[in-house]
Amino acid sequence: MRLVIARCSVDYAGRLTAHLPSAPRLILVKADGSVSIHADDRAYKPLNWMSPPCTLKEGDGEVWTVENKGGEKLIITLEEVMHDSSHELGVDPGLIKDGVEAHLQELLADRIETLGEGYSLIRREYPTAIGPVDILCRDADGQTVAVEIKRRGEIDGVEQLTRYLELLNRDPHLAPVKGVFAAQEIKPQARVLATDRGIGCVVLDYDALRGIEDDKLRLF
Repeated sequence: MRLVIARCSVDYAGRLTAHLPSAPRLILVKADGSVSIHADDRAYKPLNWMSPPCTLKEGDGEVWTVENKGGEKLIITLEEVMHDSSHELGVDPGLIKDGVEAHLQELLADRIETLGEGYSLIRREYPTAIGPVDILCRDADGQTVAVEIKRRGEIDGVEQLTRYLELLNRDPHLAPVKGVFAAQEIKPQARVLATDRGIGCVVLDYDALRGIEDDKLRLF
């Protein structure tokens, strides 16, 4: 990972245009090729970013151009560099899910029709460049569905699923991909955000899912 702290301005050119005026910012260049620009607020959310696959070209005059396959560009003009360092983080072991969340994923994958009649499982832990999608499946119409599972559904879970959908919808073999946010409890704010982004919400009954599993294992 490369960390650059610099006074810079940023211009995005693609489906729309956006401009960040000159200010001190943190630029992250990750091993997966992604580039993101951060301010000293907003927690983890960047001001602007380019997801992989994309290429970074460092041109003359301290101008960086980040371009993806769709021709969208992020142009970063560096005025003053205060810090520039690279660090090898190695292979990340990934997020170790809460035991209940892991079991919910297992149960739901086993009974994927809980999401609706005609659903079929593609696979659990579907790999992407930004982490695995809990469940990837197809609905009765054959459309790809990405499912994010939480014990407690909050806004950050919706944001996480949104990032997965943005990436998955770039794959012509999967697109169009819709999202389902599944949790034992979904907070009102998370439900509003999910609905606004066209993401479905499903409340999971852990005990009922476990009961379904127990019934399958009984011989009599």
